[in-house]
Amino acid sequence: MNGYHLQEQRDSRPAATRCRSLGVQLGLLSLVLVAGIVLSGSLGYLNIPFGEVIQIVSAKWVGWPSNAGLSEIHSAVLLDVRLPRILAAAIVGAGLALSGVIFQGILLNPLADPYTLGVSAGAAFGAALAILFGFDWMGRYAVPVFAFLGAAATLGFVIFLSASADGGFSSSNLVLSGIIVTAILSAGISFLKYLADEQVAVIIFWLMGSFASMTWPNVGMVLAAVLTGFLVFLFYARDLNLLSLGERTAASLGVDTRRVPLILLVTASLVTAVCVAVSGIIGFIGLLVPHMMRSVSGPDNRKLIPVATLAGAVLLLTADTITRAILPHEIPIGVLTALIGGPFFCYIFRKRQNAGRGF
Repeated sequence: MNGYHLQEQRDSRPAATRCRSLGVQLGLLSLVLVAGIVLSGSLGYLNIPFGEVIQIVSAKWVGWPSNAGLSEIHSAVLLDVRLPRILAAAIVGAGLALSGVIFQGILLNPLADPYTLGVSAGAAFGAALAILFGFDWMGRYAVPVFAFLGAAATLGFVIFLSASADGGFSSSNLVLSGIIVTAILSAGISFLKYLADEQVAVIIFWLMGSFASMTWPNVGMVLAAVLTGFLVFLFYARDLNLLSLGERTAASLGVDTRRVPLILLVTASLVTAVCVAVSGIIGFIGLLVPHMMRSVSGPDNRKLIPVATLAGAVLLLTADTITRAILPHEIPIGVLTALIGGPFFCYIFRKRQNAGRGF
């Protein structure tokens, strides 16, 4: 039975068994995430023992044990350089995966991801403007602020473009509007790169995505956005399940078929906008993670949302650790996720086609 068309399918297992299964999944993913954070904090040009990583973090945030006897160099490297980058990568991965679940659930399109509506193109255009014209008075916040404004403005225009005469909108109109706007913005980005001259390398590097030079304010900003989005999505998870049955059925079951999809679309797009503003363009996380976790947790969004959130954090943290600490030369994280995600998605697509299920 296709999860995109009947999210509320009944599970014959007892409620206690279902809850225990979800608890096991969340527990395992949480352990993997914590282990990944410790491992990533240990690895790098300057290796820090695992035990010392735990001691430094505990001394900083818990106050025990005392930081006496701990290496000041290790503490500075871990707390000021590595940990902001590690946490930013995990939170951005969680946000992109979370938004991917929502886009695929609302648009009933398994190829939908956080960039379907042109949000990434809008963010890229805004960032390119900031890089090209400087805006020195804004300092280091110019690029993320303009990236967010570009993404938000693009979302508003796509919703306006796809709206029907009665104020409603359909998933096909949203996707088509997103494709049109993305094409226009891509041309605009190419023109800005043509004008950029010696700054074109900076624009290209940002477009490929990176977690270098992350700061604690970056972590706080993206954490606030992702946590807010997570709570909103979890609150509307049952409504999202019912929307997959069709507007008429969902409306008969008490779902506001105009307000709820709009709230979810805007929230998912703004979560994506904040993530993109911090990290640049990182593809395939929001596309692959919902597919992988749907086969583990099932199609019920009340389970899929928390599971996909943790899985997205683990996946992007792992990719960033590989490019930062394992490869001989650091490459942009967006390149690595595309190199891994593209072939993997082709494999999944072909496997389902051979099984006669398609998408």
